[in-house]
Amino acid sequence: MAKFGEGDKRWIVADRADGTNVHNWHWAETNCLEWSRTFFRKLFANVVVADGDVSVTVKKVEKLDGEAYVNVRKGKVIPGYEIGVTLALESEVRGSNGKLLQKVDGAVEIPYISDENAGEDPEVRVTVKDSGEVGKRLKQVVVEKVKPVILEKVRVWVESMAKGGPVKDDLEAKKVVSQKNTSSINSNGNVNINGNNGNDSKKNEKSEGKKGFKTINLTERFNCRAKDLFEILMDENRWRGFTHSNAKISKEVGGEFCIFDGSVTGVNLELQEGKLIVQRWRFGSWLDGIQSTVRIVFEEPDSGVTVVKLTHSDVPEEDRYGNATVVENTERGWRDLIFQRIRAMFSFGI
Repeated sequence: MAKFGEGDKRWIVADRADGTNVHNWHWAETNCLEWSRTFFRKLFANVVVADGDVSVTVKKVEKLDGEAYVNVRKGKVIPGYEIGVTLALESEVRGSNGKLLQKVDGAVEIPYISDENAGEDPEVRVTVKDSGEVGKRLKQVVVEKVKPVILEKVRVWVESMAKGGPVKDDLEAKKVVSQKNTSSINSNGNVNINGNNGNDSKKNEKSEGKKGFKTINLTERFNCRAKDLFEILMDENRWRGFTHSNAKISKEVGGEFCIFDGSVTGVNLELQEGKLIVQRWRFGSWLDGIQSTVRIVFEEPDSGVTVVKLTHSDVPEEDRYGNATVVENTERGWRDLIFQRIRAMFSFGI
């Protein structure tokens, strides 16, 4: 080991007199709440939606509370946020001659926008300060016409956070510099920044293709017969019951399924009643083309006791929005939203 001050200068975390976080090797957290407020104000500036005799204007972002931050380490962006947003609305109703008949104020509240649910549209609550027929008409326009516009703009913010939020430009600038340095060093045949020679770079390319995916392995015990548990997992009505969400499940090999209100879709690859389920799974929040494989093996070591061995392979570490909690959330979903709820609802607890 080199003595202090005599380390290899190629080492990526060299001592810096200016304290620079080289290549973002260390954790660097940036508070994005104020940036998000400014971002939302710009997003919703001059937003007007018209529908026949009604026009709705987003007057302002009335409130944006919570927390929003971006963590960066080794150039990897990990956004985190839990915010609530309230938008002030002004609606106008005009007659056939274009004359203004009535103005009505209202609001749209989005109580919870979270990085854990980045692939899903958040809840939107609409209020209109008129309880009559005009109010009903205005609320209908907001729900049918204005809400999709608002959700689309929220997705723009989510994608911006995934790219680094306020530090995006700085990250891209560093990436360009890093790529130029690596390219010049490799073309000269010298040792590159990470200390690899030209031969090692080929190995890195091969291993890179395997990176970015994980396998989840779980073993769960249930107080029931394997056949009963198999039937529950393949029955769309029972899925609706224990998940409290819509489900459509084919019981045929090659048949498709759609669960958790469409958040998860897939195909049955292999089915052996009471013994095996193999399926192709895909979450809507994943990048296009990415699919995982679920393999569930049922065993009955004792009478009335079933052991489930789950292998969920090719789970991406990040979703399309850059959230790096996909594997953790997927494992938690299997434990808490599927297995534990089955135990509770069907009294299969051990």
